[in-house]
Amino acid sequence: MSAPPGRAGSPAATLLRLHRNRPAPVAGERCEMCAVPVEGEHQHVVDLENRGLMCCCRACGLLFTEDGARLRYRTVPDRYLSFDGVPLDARAWDELQIPVGLAFLFRNSVQDRVVAFYPGPAGATESELPLDAWALLVSTVPELAVVRPDVEALLVRRTERDGRAGVASCHLVPIDACYELVGRLRALWRGFDGGQEAHAAMDAFFERVESRSRPARAATGDGAS
Repeated sequence: MSAPPGRAGSPAATLLRLHRNRPAPVAGERCEMCAVPVEGEHQHVVDLENRGLMCCCRACGLLFTEDGARLRYRTVPDRYLSFDGVPLDARAWDELQIPVGLAFLFRNSVQDRVVAFYPGPAGATESELPLDAWALLVSTVPELAVVRPDVEALLVRRTERDGRAGVASCHLVPIDACYELVGRLRALWRGFDGGQEAHAAMDAFFERVESRSRPARAATGDGAS
């Protein structure tokens, strides 16, 4: 004869005991390396092999900050710089083969090449940059050489006024900030050019970048990180 429900040793009692002893569900984000809870504003590391971003705590982030080390992971720094007078006229922009007015450029150290990503309704679209065009740009503006491979990007936005295109802003930003912008625009994108909400989100993002940036010329002389 089977034991009545709830009797010690019965299947029902076993299930009830397992349910009571079940650990509470994890609330919030956790470090993807050591599993400790992380705050809303937290660090990321780049997995260089698959280009993925991983959430991490400060302790784990400190393990992957050495630029010269041969590591699979690299911690994304929290550095914002502004560049003035970058000569990205229509001809230079065409030479970089970027088809839109907003892009972020970074060096992929594993593939040893510079790539550009530009946002759109499907997310980020990748475009490999001609190395000679990028080298020419860096030789013209040596401060651009401070952009760290894999973890920092050159974020460029061009606007058109009176029928002429020009560079509205050029900043060094953490790579995770770029993907944050891409995700935000993808969620809001409407129609051919993104729509009003996407453009408002873009303006707000660049206002935040501008407020956190300092001149790149000063940073290249003081060894800032």
